Amino acid sequence: MKITLLTVGKTEDAYLKDGMDKYLKRLKHYIKFEIVELPELKNTKALSESQQKTKEAELLFKNIAATDYVMLLDEAGSQHTSVQFSDLLNKKMIASVNNLVFIIGGPYGFDESIYKRANDKLSLSKMTFSHQMVRLFFVEQIYRAFTILKGEPYHHQ
Repeated sequence: MKITLLTVGKTEDAYLKDGMDKYLKRLKHYIKFEIVELPELKNTKALSESQQKTKEAELLFKNIAATDYVMLLDEAGSQHTSVQFSDLLNKKMIASVNNLVFIIGGPYGFDESIYKRANDKLSLSKMTFSHQMVRLFFVEQIYRAFTILKGEPYHHQ
């Protein structure tokens, strides 16, 4: 299985890039993991919220295959403990999901067309975080999930 994190916009803060790089290097030992950063929309002041979401959806659809299992990182998604999240990933591997795609949308969330395409939604917290911070939190949780599945001492209960 391959896991892809699809995001709108680049990670700009060096401390977040450093943190993500740390976990990306560690993840190489467990699974093929890729972050695809789509370019932010330009001239957004001339676009309504709805128009921005529509244009972001067009970019996202260009990077999703029909066979991908798509999970949106969305505040209305299901919440899991780290152990439950590792179980979810394990179930996807057992079910022979080839490419599991997690998507972090733009500042206004997702267009309705993306919600319709998604297979599932996942919430990392009831709190709101910056889109850039969510990337680091998510990559760390993927790493944590694989250490749980391998019985390694990273996660403490």
